[in-house]
Amino acid sequence: MRYWPRRAAGLPPGQRLLAEMPRFSDLPHLPPPAMPVEPRLEIRYEGELVAVLTSADLLALGPREFTADFHCVTTWSVTGLVWTGVPLRDVLASVGMSNAPAPYLVARAGDRRKAAFTWEDAVADNVLLATRLNGAVLDDRHGAPLRLVSPSQYGYKSVKHLIALDLRAEQPRVMSKEHLRARVALEERHPRLPSAVVRLPYRMMIAPTAYLAERALSHRRTRQRP
Repeated sequence: MRYWPRRAAGLPPGQRLLAEMPRFSDLPHLPPPAMPVEPRLEIRYEGELVAVLTSADLLALGPREFTADFHCVTTWSVTGLVWTGVPLRDVLASVGMSNAPAPYLVARAGDRRKAAFTWEDAVADNVLLATRLNGAVLDDRHGAPLRLVSPSQYGYKSVKHLIALDLRAEQPRVMSKEHLRARVALEERHPRLPSAVVRLPYRMMIAPTAYLAERALSHRRTRQRP
């Protein structure tokens, strides 16, 4: 089965390997949001606009390639992805935010999804804002035009269709299933339930979720054809 992961050596606890990266979402029946071709990223502090970065601004920071594995909280993994982008800490430093102006950060997407981070996790060495995947410009399946990528955390922290970053002094509210840290190495899958309890139910969701997500994308693309 295309979306059924298999056991493989070298993966983090509880993870299984997929051959390719599917489109995946909490709301798989919905297509990706309509987004501009070029990235436009707002950076805010407690809701107040600090800066707006364009693709030219990101290009000026010197995009580079990063190879990393991707681990979804539902237990599937894809290895050896090559992202092209700029470290998030460099982006924040470019607007004068290099010394932890706030302990928390919220990343917001064009489809109104969001994820919360501690400052420590947000500025880790391997967290980047990506515009390309495996040499190709990001498409709507994987988060065009800009995606936050945090390989050490579960995939729900790697926000697709990124439009804004908001620095917060107070710990933000998170989704009911979102762990604030979501560190893969520590198997922080859920804020309350033990990982051993959620592994199997999550794994059973992989195939139907990926199928529905890909179908929603395909239907939208069919309607857009002349």
